[in-house]
Amino acid sequence: MGASMALNLQKAKFDLIVTDLRREAAAPHEKGGAAWADHARDVARAAEVIFTSLPGPREVEAVADELIDSMRPGAAWFDLSTNSPTVIRKLHARFAAKNIPLLDAPVSGGPAGAKSGKLALLIGGDKAVFDKFKSALDAIGDQVIYIGPIGAGSVAKLVHNMAGYAIQTALAEVFTMGVKAGVDPLALWSAVRQCSLGRQRTFDRLGKQFLRGEFDPPDFALKLAHKDVMLATELARDVGVPMRIAELTRAEMTEGLTRGWGARDSRVPMLLQEERAGVNIKVAAADIEAVIKRDG
Repeated sequence: MGASMALNLQKAKFDLIVTDLRREAAAPHEKGGAAWADHARDVARAAEVIFTSLPGPREVEAVADELIDSMRPGAAWFDLSTNSPTVIRKLHARFAAKNIPLLDAPVSGGPAGAKSGKLALLIGGDKAVFDKFKSALDAIGDQVIYIGPIGAGSVAKLVHNMAGYAIQTALAEVFTMGVKAGVDPLALWSAVRQCSLGRQRTFDRLGKQFLRGEFDPPDFALKLAHKDVMLATELARDVGVPMRIAELTRAEMTEGLTRGWGARDSRVPMLLQEERAGVNIKVAAADIEAVIKRDG
């Protein structure tokens, strides 16, 4: 992904100095006029802004040791890796002590997005530094989003990725149940993608009840939703399909019923997790609508 992002910077007419563990990875960049550096510290001595795209926290920390004593005054470092917020905040403190700005800027879109430039960049750190180098960020992705202080980008990336993998696991459960219950997988997929969940963007569903903290009046009552989940888990038992996530969902909804929430919206059990986490989420409806209007 780093190689593709660097090529897009090159297409946008930025002068590059590049390095990698494998020099052959930089062949197209050198062919396009980029300079080669043997080490990250050599990049740091020459570059006004540094972008790193690395496998994980250990590699980022190793590169940080090369950068910290080599970067030019006024230069900035954007880490494009999916990183630990704890690690990025620790590194930020080290670099801030030397007046070197570090921003976390993890990307979302995968290798195909890196090639096409259809990437989201989730940025945390100094807003003035973000603004200064935004033209370079815009060359990397089509959705460059400043989120907040250092670490905010990494937190947002982990929220997104974990949500995706959790949904993936839940979908594996329900689709195996559906197929084992006798429905053709293509017909099943074709049908459910036209239902209410399939027609709506996943994260948009958080905007009406959960983010607002408003579960009354219900769009669909918890007691009715609980009945649906009970029917699904009964079907799974009938056809011999284990449903770990579905059973946990049923338990959450049952606890909501024991709280007396049966007539409230079916999303009200989400409050149970807020209690466990010790947070209280309450976003003004007008602010939510403004985001939807702005971003579509």
